[in-house]
Amino acid sequence: MLTSVKFCGLCRPVDAVAAAAAGAGFAGVILSPVGPRAQMAGAAASIWAAAGAAVRVGVFVDEPVERVRELAITLGLGVVQLHGSDPRPWVEALRDGGWQVWKAIRPRDATDFLKDLAAWSGRVDGLLVDGGSAGTGGTGTRFPWEAVEAHRGRVPASMKLIVAGGLEPGNVGDVVRRLKPDVVDVSSGVEVERCVKSEALMRRFVAEVRAADRRDGGGAD
Repeated sequence: MLTSVKFCGLCRPVDAVAAAAAGAGFAGVILSPVGPRAQMAGAAASIWAAAGAAVRVGVFVDEPVERVRELAITLGLGVVQLHGSDPRPWVEALRDGGWQVWKAIRPRDATDFLKDLAAWSGRVDGLLVDGGSAGTGGTGTRFPWEAVEAHRGRVPASMKLIVAGGLEPGNVGDVVRRLKPDVVDVSSGVEVERCVKSEALMRRFVAEVRAADRRDGGGAD
């Protein structure tokens, strides 16, 4: 199957329309009040309404599980993306509610990656590998790709590998070939300014992913 694309940090319905037209499989909106891309529930609903068939991904940072559940129901989320301490009982409660749960990690090296993989395997539906410091991402900071590349085979088939952090059209093909992710996730790498996505960059990003899929014989499952 082809590598899926997630455009994250969407702030405007017009960008959601462009994301869907470019071929996004997932549309991400930040629902915690952190950073410049955060959206209130009403604005998020308008953004996702414009995103066509793309799966709605809500991004949360250390939010009470009750609030996450409430917004997931109200906004029709398909995926809950968690950044923060995220106690395991909360994660289990969200999965029991029928949502996919993706857990963000920021490994500094292979040891970190293997530790996080062991901690979350079987407990989440996707492991999102990001760069930079704590928060929602969107900083344009890469993680050490080699830390994941060396151990890609240890990620169970039942858990998606989502790669984020510093991706843009010029390097996403390389990361698809090297890490064989299920999903590639981009925010600042397709922006012309903070919160404003470029339709041309989004289309180029997807085109580079598809070209890498063809060279790799079809992409990740």
